[in-house]
Amino acid sequence: MNIGIIRCEKNGDRCPLTGCIKSLEKRNEGFSNYDETELTGIFTCKCPGDKVVDFGKILKSKGAEAIHFCTCTFSRKVDGKWVLGDGFCDHVDELAGNVAKETGLPCVKGTAHLPEGYQPVVF
Repeated sequence: MNIGIIRCEKNGDRCPLTGCIKSLEKRNEGFSNYDETELTGIFTCKCPGDKVVDFGKILKSKGAEAIHFCTCTFSRKVDGKWVLGDGFCDHVDELAGNVAKETGLPCVKGTAHLPEGYQPVVF
């Protein structure tokens, strides 16, 4: 499965996506439902997300079959553990839904570092 990733600019100067890329390669965490994975590309979404649909369309044109939104968009780290809520994007559901609608691709909330008990949401 060819995967595109969309990250948040608010984490762009702190995170090199090492965990997300390793999870994709190992097919664990948010990528555990795939038999095979290949990274198609990565975009950084800038507030308020006006270009995110365009990013999705570009990823699709490059071969993406699914698009994942990084865990940090909807979760945060507390005492060394990732927990749901208060991520970097307060409207990630709307953005992921819009990308899914406009591209026809599944958009998944979750990459690496999933909060305990969280099952990736697919739009």
